[in-house]
Amino acid sequence: MYLLSDYDYQLPEDRIAQQPCDNRSDARLMRIQKDAFAISHHQFSDLPDILQTGDLLVVNNTRVIPARLLGKKSTGGRVEVLLIDYAVGIKHLEKTGSFQCQCLVRASKMPKTGSVIYFTDRITGQVQAVESGICEICFSGGKKFIDYIKTAGHLPLPPYIKRSRDTADLSAMDRESYQTVYAQTDGAVAAPTAGLHFTRPLMAQLAQKGIDTAHITLHVGYGTFVPVRVEDIREHQIHSEHFSLPPEAAQKINKAKDQKRRVVAVGTTSVRTLEFLSDDQGRVTPGTGMCDLYIYPGYRYRCVDAMITNFHLPKSTLLMLVAAFYDREQMLHAYETAVAHDYRFFSYGDAMFIE
Repeated sequence: MYLLSDYDYQLPEDRIAQQPCDNRSDARLMRIQKDAFAISHHQFSDLPDILQTGDLLVVNNTRVIPARLLGKKSTGGRVEVLLIDYAVGIKHLEKTGSFQCQCLVRASKMPKTGSVIYFTDRITGQVQAVESGICEICFSGGKKFIDYIKTAGHLPLPPYIKRSRDTADLSAMDRESYQTVYAQTDGAVAAPTAGLHFTRPLMAQLAQKGIDTAHITLHVGYGTFVPVRVEDIREHQIHSEHFSLPPEAAQKINKAKDQKRRVVAVGTTSVRTLEFLSDDQGRVTPGTGMCDLYIYPGYRYRCVDAMITNFHLPKSTLLMLVAAFYDREQMLHAYETAVAHDYRFFSYGDAMFIE
């Protein structure tokens, strides 16, 4: 149960979705009923018939920023910069007038402290420090740098989604399709992908059935792509991510728990935030901060009663999280079933509902 190899499975490469469905809610949905060990196959658009009146959906309204920037060294060499802590950069901007945050840098050689990266004639970035392969970079332009990100930045798609790195038309498509319809707060470097299947008409159908929605924020960080490199999964160091739980959302969640209605988390980011903030009775306290909860089998869920999630990478912490909610062997069986039934996997792939 604690070996990394316990969370491996075989996935044909052609099952990795490269683009979303033309209509988001046309994605397939595997329903897992834990008590009966039952699996059934549906469309995501069937969700209003699957959920119960009174269920509370908890969604993550983070918005993916175009955090991948292309620049040059003073020598003319190409440099690729990925902002990995946008929220910190915004706070630094508000306090000092300059945007400064940690970044991943891809170049022929790692830049040294003091070196300058050129993006335009007016936008540059100076390396303040380099530690463990991560650069602290201070960018020029003040608030204009935010405008530059929005116009010139590229969405940092996961490495398993194959794109020509400079193809403008695909980048434009992903700018829309790699955001949830309820995205509001800038800050993520990856989408909370379980939410990509929702459409506004589907949300309206759910509301008509008496299914309410609570919005929370967890800015998905680059750590979501960092592989587990230890054989004993308990030794893995989970990444931290910025979260915000507003009072009105906390009130809805606590009322649902008090009334014995189900809290249905949309995506592993919502799961981690809710469980991080819940007490032994599953009640939550509003606030902001950093979430570093690592969930793997043996963890006892307190707040989340059901979850909607995509199919995750082998040996990933996200697969461990869903295995903790169900059962490791049964979850791997569900994944084998998904492969056999031609489900599409990962960010643009199909979904699973576990109840």
